[in-house]
Amino acid sequence: MKNTYFDLIDQSYYFPQEGFDLKNGYLTFYGLSLQHLIEKHGTPFRLMYLPRIEDQIKKVKNLFNRSIKKNGYTGKYNYCYCTKCNHFAPVVKTALKQGVHIETSSSYDIDLIMQLHKEGDLGLDIKLVHNGYKTDSYLDKIIALHKKGFTNSITVLDSLTELKRIKTRLKKAKLKDKVKIGLRMAINEEPQSAYYTSRLGIRPDLILDFYKNEIAEDDQFELLMLHFFIDAGIKDTLYYWGEFQKGLKLYAELSRACPSLNSINFGGGFPIRNNLGFEYDYEYIINQIVGNLKKMCTEEKIDHPDIYTEFGKYTVGESGAIILGVLEQKQQNDTELWYMVNNSLMNTIPDAWSIFEKFILLPINKWDNEYTRVNIGGISCDHSDYYNSEDMNQEVHLPRYDSKDKEPLYIGFFHTGAYQDSISGYGGIKHCLIPSPKYILVDRDDKGNYFDTVYSEEQQVGHMLKILGYKTEEHIDGMTLES
Repeated sequence: MKNTYFDLIDQSYYFPQEGFDLKNGYLTFYGLSLQHLIEKHGTPFRLMYLPRIEDQIKKVKNLFNRSIKKNGYTGKYNYCYCTKCNHFAPVVKTALKQGVHIETSSSYDIDLIMQLHKEGDLGLDIKLVHNGYKTDSYLDKIIALHKKGFTNSITVLDSLTELKRIKTRLKKAKLKDKVKIGLRMAINEEPQSAYYTSRLGIRPDLILDFYKNEIAEDDQFELLMLHFFIDAGIKDTLYYWGEFQKGLKLYAELSRACPSLNSINFGGGFPIRNNLGFEYDYEYIINQIVGNLKKMCTEEKIDHPDIYTEFGKYTVGESGAIILGVLEQKQQNDTELWYMVNNSLMNTIPDAWSIFEKFILLPINKWDNEYTRVNIGGISCDHSDYYNSEDMNQEVHLPRYDSKDKEPLYIGFFHTGAYQDSISGYGGIKHCLIPSPKYILVDRDDKGNYFDTVYSEEQQVGHMLKILGYKTEEHIDGMTLES
C-alpha cells in the first residue's frame, strides 16, 4: 500500500510541477535548495524569490501584446504594479526593471515614488495611476509630483467630491499645469457579498452627467481614463463578464462625450496558484478581454483605448514563502493531532487567519514518511492561531515524524509574497510580542547562479521594547540564564 507523503501528492496532483520538485528527499522552490537555506539560516524565515517577479511580469506583458497583435488592436498595453501588495525596496525595484508603471493607493505611496526617483530607479516619464480615497495630504503630494515634472500622473477620482477638493488644493499651490484625471466606476458586488454595490468609485449612472457638468468645461483638467475594478478578481464567470460589459458600455458613452478619453483600466485581479491543482487559462482570459474590447469599439465606432491593468498579488504573490520548523506534536484527544510551529501563524500569514486565504502548504523534508492528518498551531496564546486550510476545516496532511528524530520536520507556506508582510506589519509589534522572522532574499546572477542575502535579521527584543516606549537599547537581546 502506497501511504507515504510522496505517494499522496503523486497520486493527487501532477508532481513535480512548476516551482516545486524534490532533490535528495528535500523540497526545492523554483530550483532553490530549501535544505541549504534552512542549514544556513535556521527557521523561521521569510523568503522572497525575486526572479519569479520578473517571470510573472514578462508572461502577462507578452500575452497582452500577442493578443493585441492577433486581434488587430491599435491601443497599447500598460502593466502597473500595485505597491500596496509589497512595498519592500528589492521587490519594487525588481518590478521596475521590467518596465512596469506604478499604481498608488495612499499619500505615503507618493513618498515611496519620490524616494525611488531620488535613487534613480524610475524617471519622470513613468506612468502613475493614483487610486484610493484622496485625503488632502494625498492630493497635496500628487500636486507635488506635478511640480516635480511627473507628466504622466493620472488621478482617478473615487468620489464626486474629490474634484472640488483638488481644485482647492491646486489654487492654493498655484499650479497652472493641466491635471490628468480618471473616473472610477463603482461595480455591483457578487450576490453573496454582504453589500450590493462597492463603496469604491462613482455610481455608473452619475458619471456621464458628472463629466458634462463638472469636468468638460474646466480647462485645468483632462479626462483620460475610465477605471473599474472587480474585487472578486478576473474570472471566467457570468458575474465578471456582466460587470465587464457594463464598463465597456460606459466607456463608449463617455468616449462620445469626451474627446480626450483614451484609456480603460481593468484594475487587478489575476489569481495566483494557491494549491497544486490550480488551473487558470491566462491566455484565454486576456484574449477575451482584448477581443471584447475591440468588438465594442467596432460596434460603437470609437478608437481603441490604451489598456491598463494593476497587478499586485499576481506580480509578487508566487515569489514568497514562510519556512517554519515543527517544535512539538500534541495529541489532544483521540482524533486531533497538533503540530506546533516556531512562530505565530496569525502574525506571519494573517490572511489565512482573517479571510481564510489559502496558500500552498508542503513539507520540506520527510516525504518518504507515512502521511497523517494534522492541525497546525502557532505559538501565540490566541485560540485562533492555527491554519485554516479548506473552508473552516483546519486539518491538513503532513508526514508523520518521530519526536526523537535528529532532524525536525520543516514545513513551508508558499506563494505568500503579497500583502502578508504589510498586513502583519513586518518589523513592528505583533501579537504576544512574537518577533518578525528573519527575511531572506534570493536572486540569480548573470550566469544563472542562485545567491541569497539577509534582508533583515529576526527582530530583537530591544527593538520591540523601544517601539513600545520603554527606555532601553535596540541591541538588548533580553534575559538569559546567565542574567
